[in-house]
Amino acid sequence: MFEFSPELEEYLTSHIDQEDSVLSELNRETHLKMLHPRMLSGHLQGKILTLFSKILQPETILEVGTYTGYSAICLARGLKPGGKLHTIDINDELADFSSAFFKKAGLEKSIILHSGNALKIIPEMDETFDLVFLDGEKSEYSQYYDLVFDKVKTGGLIIADNVLWDGKVLKAPQPNDLSTKGIIEFNNRIAKDNRIEKVIFPVRDGFSIIRKKNNNAG
Repeated sequence: MFEFSPELEEYLTSHIDQEDSVLSELNRETHLKMLHPRMLSGHLQGKILTLFSKILQPETILEVGTYTGYSAICLARGLKPGGKLHTIDINDELADFSSAFFKKAGLEKSIILHSGNALKIIPEMDETFDLVFLDGEKSEYSQYYDLVFDKVKTGGLIIADNVLWDGKVLKAPQPNDLSTKGIIEFNNRIAKDNRIEKVIFPVRDGFSIIRKKNNNAG
């Protein structure tokens, strides 16, 4: 993961909106109780996700990869009144933990948690989405993209996390490194897709902001 120096990290987080008490507790509890706490979006990225969501004011959001629920809470705070965020995670053992924090954040009626394989759940969803956040299995990013693209409204956003993958995208992947292969394949596909506008933000482990264009407008 590309990391800022501790001094720069402290400077950045001290000059943006503070992490509220619910997210601060979630951050702390994740680091105390969970494996791989670096998977958590965290303060800086969480505020970016909230800001994008509030600018877009989505009615519906899809998140692939809930983990402990930090990013879901951040994204759901930009929903229009009555809007819904659907979040999918393959690890059902985390469901009670994340659901408890959705309730603490006052978002239990806005966030719908699906436990299972996103590749099977997404095709069964009869929904269209204003915003999609991809943060699931890295080897499956291109498959997620194919499954969600037609469900994203014109002008909608797809945000994909971890697209720099600790710098591994700059080197040829090892034969058995399916995650790195998946990220490289996804990045190459996004770069060539003329149906979208896209940019990569080199924040934390990198994330792509992808906007679906109006196909009829060329």
